[in-house]
Amino acid sequence: MNVINDEEIGEFISIRRDIHQHPELAFEEHRTAKLVAEKLKEFGYKVFEGIGGTGVVGVLKCGDSQISIGLRADMDALPIEEQSGASWSSKNNGVMHACGHDGHTAMLLAAAKDIALNKDFDGTVNLIFQPAEEGGGGALKMMEDGLFERFPCDSIFAIHNMPGYPVGHFVFREGAAMSSSDYVSIKIRGVGGHGGLPHKACDPIVAASSIVMALQTIVSRNTDPQQAAVITVGAFNSGHANNVIPSHANLELSVRALDSKVRAELERRIKGLVLAQAESFGLSTEIEWKKGYAVLVNSLAETEFARNVAAQLFGEKNITRQGPALTGSEDFAFMLERVPGSYLFIGNGDTPGSCMVHNPAYDFNDGNIAVGALFWSELVKQFLKN
Repeated sequence: MNVINDEEIGEFISIRRDIHQHPELAFEEHRTAKLVAEKLKEFGYKVFEGIGGTGVVGVLKCGDSQISIGLRADMDALPIEEQSGASWSSKNNGVMHACGHDGHTAMLLAAAKDIALNKDFDGTVNLIFQPAEEGGGGALKMMEDGLFERFPCDSIFAIHNMPGYPVGHFVFREGAAMSSSDYVSIKIRGVGGHGGLPHKACDPIVAASSIVMALQTIVSRNTDPQQAAVITVGAFNSGHANNVIPSHANLELSVRALDSKVRAELERRIKGLVLAQAESFGLSTEIEWKKGYAVLVNSLAETEFARNVAAQLFGEKNITRQGPALTGSEDFAFMLERVPGSYLFIGNGDTPGSCMVHNPAYDFNDGNIAVGALFWSELVKQFLKN
């Protein structure tokens, strides 16, 4: 039986819209996880709940092969007030599925039903429904909870939707595909005073301004021009009045790289530059470096395998074999450090009205549910051939 058709896929469109109406933030995905677990049990999977907090794993074994494959979908939403105007808009104020994780979950559930009904494979399928991708590090939490020890995977795969490409168009990339992400808090301590008597103070705003400008030289002069690197000062906070020199200034940085060596060099240079600049103005500084997600690196063999499955199903015109690297980040990178695999994208629309993820007007395109589920089912079938 094929559940991935116009008549049957409606069940999963309804599930997607239900999840969209009831979004849950990182590690709060209790309703979503319960829905996922109930559906997997209904389809005949052995279900394990509470992994890494609210994570769910569905396991289905067929035949005698010891080969196993992992497919991962994320479940969490974002702290954004929805403005999509859809009739299935979020009912939770200030929370919405602005990144399409509702769609990723529905795609994998549709595939789960198709895989279970047909059982056209020899081996083990591990379906991983992960919490807290949006900055919460849910992948690490699941791994710390024994994910790959309890559910071994020879290879692992994940899909994310991508506005800017036609609906259903697949984009692959071998090697470094998404950047690392680190977050830096810098506190510059000076001496406050009267705005009319600057010589009696030690101005942290001037020092912080100099630091902001100097940071730009790290990318332009300390990193290889052929290597991607980003240093963004996202917040600069200091002072409250025009005639008062404050005693401190705070900077918040986002730092990204597509290579682990570049990532380490950015940390070394930023720390050295900030300390030297502050000292040159006679001020002290504190730097808090918060490690975020790792560089996401796709394995060559798994990426080529996934490319060929998509090409066979949908034709070469509907795939991009080597798309551009992205400076967004994704905690599936941690799973790929443990297990070879590939993280790929499916287009969410390229019309003028198509909205980027993390936007209040965004919505997942339901046309991707059948396409994505068909890809997942065929990927499992070919990976675990009889």
